[in-house]
Amino acid sequence: MNTLGARPVVVAKSAATAHCIECGARGRSVCNAISERDLDRLAAVAVPKRIEKGQVFIEEGEAAVDFFNITTGTAKLYKMLPDGRQQITGFAGSGHFLGLAVSDTYAFTAEAIETVDLCRFSRPKLRALLDDFPLLEKRLLETACNELVAAQEQMLLLGRKTARERVASFLASRHTETVGCGKRSERVALPMTRAEIADYLGLTIETVSRTLTRFKSEGKISLPSRDEVEIIDPHWLLGVATGEDSHAAFV
Repeated sequence: MNTLGARPVVVAKSAATAHCIECGARGRSVCNAISERDLDRLAAVAVPKRIEKGQVFIEEGEAAVDFFNITTGTAKLYKMLPDGRQQITGFAGSGHFLGLAVSDTYAFTAEAIETVDLCRFSRPKLRALLDDFPLLEKRLLETACNELVAAQEQMLLLGRKTARERVASFLASRHTETVGCGKRSERVALPMTRAEIADYLGLTIETVSRTLTRFKSEGKISLPSRDEVEIIDPHWLLGVATGEDSHAAFV
């Protein structure tokens, strides 16, 4: 058979694999441990799912049978106190990998505070990939280490920092995540309520609002809307967050 001038056969990517290739969170998540040519293996075990605002997708104490990789949106992570109150321990956004547990149950609850898109991975199926993709196992270990560092930073935040430093630390962290997502804008999304920010920082709603207003009056931030803040002076904000700012604390 004459094959002169024949064009190479291009194998179409499956919809699931195409979804992985086009995913904006891939570069920041554990998924980037797998090369594009092997993404079909990852796509085969990933179950895309949309979580509506207010919906819980990880529940503290339930059997830890799945992992979750957030691709868009934000979720709050919290633990239940004996008296029934929530203690928010963090916020997870695009690229965050959730579900790592040292026991057979989840250690926290995850609830969407805006619409969240994620990929759900069955633990047995994802573990089956680790033998073939050791870099994936390394990334999972890095994620676990990052969670430990975040827990230590949260202890410092609640135990040692002033209210001014806590709010600055929170804004600086959100700004760093925004820059990490490749966005040049100094506008940072705040999809969480002031009450949720206060709970996370161990402050009252009034203190959080007063501190944000003070930062605004000093010309360091602006508040274009209730769910957004513009960082005018990132360097100053980082200085306050790390305690290097010489401005006297007011709260």
